[in-house]
Amino acid sequence: MLGRSKGTIQMRKSILICLVLLAALPLVAQQQTAPQLRLPRPSQKASLTQTIGLTDVTITYSRPGVKGRQIWGGLVPYDKVWRTGANEATTISFSDDVMINSQPLPKGTYSLHTIPGRDSWTIIFNKTANQWGSFNYDAAQDALRVTVKPEKADFREWMSFDVPQLSTDSATVALRWENLAVPFTVSTGTTQKVLSEARAAVAAAKPDDWRTPYRAATFANDNRMPDDAMRWLDQSIKINENINNLYLKARMQARAGDRMGAIYTAERAISKATPQDAEEVAEIRKDIESWRASK
Repeated sequence: MLGRSKGTIQMRKSILICLVLLAALPLVAQQQTAPQLRLPRPSQKASLTQTIGLTDVTITYSRPGVKGRQIWGGLVPYDKVWRTGANEATTISFSDDVMINSQPLPKGTYSLHTIPGRDSWTIIFNKTANQWGSFNYDAAQDALRVTVKPEKADFREWMSFDVPQLSTDSATVALRWENLAVPFTVSTGTTQKVLSEARAAVAAAKPDDWRTPYRAATFANDNRMPDDAMRWLDQSIKINENINNLYLKARMQARAGDRMGAIYTAERAISKATPQDAEEVAEIRKDIESWRASK
């Protein structure tokens, strides 16, 4: 009887524990599936991506607002390291090696800190990309520092980054906030890189490949390198005369002042046209008329 009573008591305890666990399951499930309250940040996240020639530059940052406050020398003190935004430190990445204000910086992702001053700013590219603000900033991890001059600018409520000047080889990147613009230059050397690659590609091209020297000539011509352009273009024409390479040569001749030569070459280009080239033929005829009128 005693053994049977102990077994009954144990069984009742086990049943009670199971009932308690079953009763708690809905509460646990509710806690696991309950939606989390999401709140917007006062300084919202933004990013800027700009291709400079062949190099991608991406800046990721948060955008604080002026909100009636004194920014420079107030909210953002002078002569102290600043995260260049809000929340996480601003980051900047480069897909290739670049020059910042004529100083080399390897490709990669950096945190972008600044030291604002009344007359000059220090822009810091730090190798520790992921950090909250500048609280754990370590100068020993700096990859590059450059000094720039702030400029007066139209009022801007929300901080941002702009690219006010852009070419194949360089761009001006500017931090804009309140009444200041803080610019720095990113140079990529794209033209020289492409020319170097073009020389290698033309040298390695197959004997019947007219397109590679033609494309190299087009790039050189677009970048005002007529000697390289004409040399590659003549190579393309020698392999295969067609409306594309002959018309490019005609335009180059006209630019150099050789209008008679341009007209002759343009007429040769028309002679190579196919029915699908009707629009380009019409364009060539207009150029011929223009060159004849200006002789």
